[in-house]
Amino acid sequence: MKRKAQAVWNGDIKTGKGTLTTDSTVLNKTQYSFNSRFADGIGTNPEELLAAAHAGCFTMKLSLDLATAGFTAEELTTQSTIALNEGKITQSLLVLNAKVPGISEEEFLKIAKGAEETCPVSQAFSFEIVLQANLIN
Repeated sequence: MKRKAQAVWNGDIKTGKGTLTTDSTVLNKTQYSFNSRFADGIGTNPEELLAAAHAGCFTMKLSLDLATAGFTAEELTTQSTIALNEGKITQSLLVLNAKVPGISEEEFLKIAKGAEETCPVSQAFSFEIVLQANLIN
């Protein structure tokens, strides 16, 4: 499987602007700029897209791993925060809130940690990943 996206940029770094488009067109000439990345401008940015990819991948992998262990999640909610410090991405913080009937806290944490370590997006990252997993039952 291969997935593609295209970036188009016009102008210099500070006043220029760009668009991002994916094959699925979920992003379709979605704007991004210096201000959307480093200030409060309208549009997306690479860090936000990495956060979405990490939250989505981890959550799906956790669902699979829970099912493999005999549990069905009622709800899994994950927020990823990507930290950009001095021009370098340094961390993804995953905050998970999960409703999983019948699972012990210990088993839940073990399965969640395993999913964090083995989801394909986690494996692609070379920066720190921190997981805060909360079982809400």
